[in-house]
Amino acid sequence: MANQKYEAFLHIAETGSFKQAAHDLGYTQAGISYLISSMERELGIPLFVRDYGGAHLTSEGAELLPWIRNICNDERQLAGRIAELKHLESGVVRVAAFTSVSIQWFPGIAKTFLAKHPGIDLQLVCLDNEDDLEQAVWRGDVDCGFFVVPIKQPLEAFSLYHDPLMVLLPPNHTLANAAHVPARTLAEEPYICLQSGTLSEMAAVFRNNGVDPHVRFTIDNDYAVMSMVSAGLGFSVLSSLLLDTTPFPLAVVPPQVETTREIAIAVRSTETASAATRAFIETTRTWVANRYHQEG
Repeated sequence: MANQKYEAFLHIAETGSFKQAAHDLGYTQAGISYLISSMERELGIPLFVRDYGGAHLTSEGAELLPWIRNICNDERQLAGRIAELKHLESGVVRVAAFTSVSIQWFPGIAKTFLAKHPGIDLQLVCLDNEDDLEQAVWRGDVDCGFFVVPIKQPLEAFSLYHDPLMVLLPPNHTLANAAHVPARTLAEEPYICLQSGTLSEMAAVFRNNGVDPHVRFTIDNDYAVMSMVSAGLGFSVLSSLLLDTTPFPLAVVPPQVETTREIAIAVRSTETASAATRAFIETTRTWVANRYHQEG
C-alpha cells in the first residue's frame, strides 16, 4: 500500500543521499532517481538540489515534507488495521528508545515479544534527544517509545521503573566502598558532565543534594565519560540502567540524597494504536516488572 515515490522522498530527505536511499530501500541509484524525477514532474516543482556532497530539500520540498510523512504514516497504520481485521498476525511495530533502554532492556523484551508474535516485524530506532523522541511518537514516525518522565507532548504513558542515578568514581577512590557519596564531594571534586538529553536528569542529583557541581569536562558520549572517570579525571553521574554493564573499572556509589528517574513507555493513543503495538506495550510492562521483581 505504501507509495514508493513518497517513501523514496522521505528516505532521501532523512539521509541526504540518493545512493544511501537506494541501498536502504533495495533500488538501483538510477531507480531511486527515476522515482523522484517522476514525482517532481507530477507535482511540477523541484524537490531536491543534487550536488557532489549529496542531496538536500528545496524550499518546496521542505514545505511538503511533513505532509508526505503524515501520508506515509497514515498508510502504514491503515495497513496494520486491515491486517488486524483479517486476523493476520503480521505488521510492523517501530519502537524508539534511548541508549540505556536500547542496550539493557530492548533485547530481552524483543526476544519475549517475538516468541509470542513471530510474524511481527519489530524495529528499533535509537534516539537520545528527548525532543526528537517525543516528536517521532507524536508524528507517528514510530509506534511507541521509551521516555524519561515528564513528557512534554500529550502522549499516553505507562510507568515502568524508577531508575536510580548513581555516582561514578575511579576504582581506587577513597569513597569506592562507601555507603554513599557525601554532598560536599559532589560540590568539591571535578565533575565530568554527560551532555545529552539526560542532562536535566543528572542535574536532579545535585539539586536534591543542594550543591552546584564543579564541571571540568563536558562530553556527549556516555562511554567516554566512563573512561575518563576510570582514568581518575573526576567523577560523574549516570543512570543505574546504563551501568548494568560497563567496559571500564569503576566504583558505583549512590549519592547522599538518593535520586531516581522515572522511565515510561508511551504511545500517542492506545485507541488508535495497532493491536501489535498494544501487545508490545503489554509485553514490555510485564517483562520489566518480572525483571525487577526477580532482582528484588
